[in-house]
Amino acid sequence: MKQDKPELLWSHIYWLAILGTTGSYTAAARRLGVSKGAVSQRIAELERVSGVALVQRSTRSVRLTEAGRALTEGTRLAFATIEQGFDSIRDLAETPRGVVRVTMPVALGRQIIMPLIGPFLQSCPDVRLEVELIDHLSSLAKEGFDLAIRHTSNVPETHVAWLLRPSTTLLVAAPGYLEKHGHPRAPSDLAQHNCLYYLRSAAAPAWSFVHTRRPDERHSVAISGSFCANNSEALRELVLAGQGLALLPDFSAQQDVNEGRLVHLLPAWKPAGVFGDAIYAIRPYSAYVPRAVRAFVEHLRQTLQPAGPPAKPADSPRRAVADSPRRRHTPAPK
Repeated sequence: MKQDKPELLWSHIYWLAILGTTGSYTAAARRLGVSKGAVSQRIAELERVSGVALVQRSTRSVRLTEAGRALTEGTRLAFATIEQGFDSIRDLAETPRGVVRVTMPVALGRQIIMPLIGPFLQSCPDVRLEVELIDHLSSLAKEGFDLAIRHTSNVPETHVAWLLRPSTTLLVAAPGYLEKHGHPRAPSDLAQHNCLYYLRSAAAPAWSFVHTRRPDERHSVAISGSFCANNSEALRELVLAGQGLALLPDFSAQQDVNEGRLVHLLPAWKPAGVFGDAIYAIRPYSAYVPRAVRAFVEHLRQTLQPAGPPAKPADSPRRAVADSPRRRHTPAPK
């Protein structure tokens, strides 16, 4: 490779930036859609031509050297401008096109998002969706996602968000369980029941409730149970089997309540702090949103409806999120 042809190195520099963002050759190769060996070869060529080390390698991770960071930071804006310009040209096409990489939680994705994807792909045949179902919160920029579907009460300050639908949490049990163990009449009664709960930490579990007509009236109760899991689908299966009570998001439980397989308990008390109270499509702030991303979000907004009567979102800073995406200016709640 001739050193007097810097334009031949532009793609090498871009790959170096992706390597620095992802932190590993494997992740960089996956994001670029090439082999790990191809990434390694490009970086080696760039280091040979520049005459300096650009990458620090270890057995567990890859970090850019000071020279590597200086090179990628100095060209970041230029590559962002190129990417935005290309996307804007591509959007001149009559139909959305391109790849949209989406991450979403397993239960939320399986139960309410996946059934909507087929119709979207039929209406936008030039769009390819790459969906990752995973419960850990991915870094969208680091892992190269265009969009995240999140069940949350807090929108990150540095992101924009589209509100897809409100969500509520339901306390439910199977009729067979209630016949054997009785109905709880107040939150304090839950201490006497087998409560199947969402596993978040090693701390002793407790459920909190707010009275729907008297918001100042709150109650927290320590609970215990024979089963816990970090997946609402797993909890739902055990509740349907009559093993105990559980708090479940409405998208997981409302249809079973409507059809009599589960009973909604303590309707005068709203569970607090267990699951999010809305479902959002979220992406890092950018002045430009690709047309394919906007088309997918609009499809979800038009087709994603609450499983039961619409819930009224509680007052909070997230209400600043408009129908069109807008950067958050309010601090994210702690």
